[in-house]
Amino acid sequence: MERKHVSAFALYQSAVTPSNPSNEVLPVKKKKRKLQNGLPIVKSKKIRKTTAAVRNSLQTKKKEKQEKSLNDEEQQPREMAGDTPSLNTFLDSLVKVNNSRERASRLFQWFIHPIPSKNFFRDNWEKKPLLIKRQERDYYKGLFSTAEFDRILRDDDVQFGVNLDVTSYINGKRDTHNPPGRALPYTVWDFYESGCSLRMLNPQAFNSTVWNVLSILQELFGSMVGANMYLTPAGTQGFAPHYDDIEAFVVQLEGKKHWRVYNPRSDDEVLPVVSSPNFSQAEIGKPMLDVVLEAGDLLYFPRGFIHQGDCLPDTHSLHITISSFQKNSWGDLLTKLVPAALEIAMEEDVEFRKGLPLDYLSYMGVQNSDKEDPHRAEFLSHAGSLMKKLVSYAPVDAAVDQKAREFLYDCLPPALTPAEKASSVYGAPARWEDGEALGLANHVRPQTRIRLIRAGIARLCSDGEEVSLYHTMENSRVYHKEELKFFEIKPEHTDAMEFLLHSYPKFVTVSSLPCDTTEEKLSLADLLFEKGLIHTAESLKSE
Repeated sequence: MERKHVSAFALYQSAVTPSNPSNEVLPVKKKKRKLQNGLPIVKSKKIRKTTAAVRNSLQTKKKEKQEKSLNDEEQQPREMAGDTPSLNTFLDSLVKVNNSRERASRLFQWFIHPIPSKNFFRDNWEKKPLLIKRQERDYYKGLFSTAEFDRILRDDDVQFGVNLDVTSYINGKRDTHNPPGRALPYTVWDFYESGCSLRMLNPQAFNSTVWNVLSILQELFGSMVGANMYLTPAGTQGFAPHYDDIEAFVVQLEGKKHWRVYNPRSDDEVLPVVSSPNFSQAEIGKPMLDVVLEAGDLLYFPRGFIHQGDCLPDTHSLHITISSFQKNSWGDLLTKLVPAALEIAMEEDVEFRKGLPLDYLSYMGVQNSDKEDPHRAEFLSHAGSLMKKLVSYAPVDAAVDQKAREFLYDCLPPALTPAEKASSVYGAPARWEDGEALGLANHVRPQTRIRLIRAGIARLCSDGEEVSLYHTMENSRVYHKEELKFFEIKPEHTDAMEFLLHSYPKFVTVSSLPCDTTEEKLSLADLLFEKGLIHTAESLKSE
């Protein structure tokens, strides 16, 4: 029997997602479904036994696919086995990569070369530090520099305490020396000459290369990728020992810096939820890693690893720390999921609405925790059974959508390539000339081939009543300067929007969008084009 099609709008109407990324997940009434381990049970179809010849053919194809996958994963390290390209050269080559997810993967592989990324995520990610010593001082040249920092101070509105911190760490005491107002070169360099460290909190807001790199990498991590720049005078230290709540990649750009990294002091500090206060030297013990980073080197350490860095007496240090995965744990997801599951359960299941035992206060609670009372065991057993039952009411997809919306809110806008600009609304040849608006031709027609401008720029979500498309195209390079952007999607457009999301990186014709009429197809395509979310296969100027 042919499977009956259920429209995307029907599915999104029953989804549970907040209308504001800071709100809790709000439950809505839904039909009960049999679940196993929190997931719907799917009955498997009977599969005809294959002949030996077919089986062998399938095994051969599977082996070939596995070998191809392995070759693809290791292709980039082998390509860079000789002289590795400079950052600017490599970024130029990424422009030719048709898939933004693949761009992110290749860029990350370049950053941690010669370590294969699959090895890194298997052996180091969230587990232990990684040190890459290159003896190539210009490896990261072009990412950021002291000359660029000086230019930013002269040309841009850098504010103390907002964009720039002045710090010192002397005799075990950490101080911040931020005056009010704009950070002008005269004052900043005077602090530096006095032995203070300088930390720029969001270099991506002022430097297009840093912005480009971070906006590419965020599609790999599925979490905001940020950066801080640190400039430290010779023979000084700017920060006390501490650990962070982010995965940190320390990229040494100029000079040298002495780093000491320490294991988490206890299991409670492994992958912490929040950053630590400053520690004294006596509190942290001996380092598990003691190393001097030189220009071109990289040091990674997971959240929870205590670290401190100080400059050698004979040279300054400039490094940039690229970070990700803040508040992106299973626990962070469950903080959204569990309250919503409980509210749904209380609405749909009378077991969750039954009253507590009349006398439960007499045998439960801390003051009764040492009592040997059979009522306690019964109470705890019943509470545990309700917790297990709660899984079947968990709106997992809705909670994930809420995390996705928070991610989109945190994201940098994409730094578009020349080709992306030339084939999108940002390169449309509209202009004012001789008292007339020119170049306003309709660039989207039924035969026009379109796709999303980047893989991760948009997501369909619902508040239970309406379906909206949330996106990053109008985000600011300054963290949370703009509100999260979204617009409503008509019910008749939801299938087509889903089709576009899943088609990436392929271009599809407007006429292939699953809408009922040509007018509806063009209406959706025009809306997405005007919002900058799609681009065409050909440059607009060539039309």
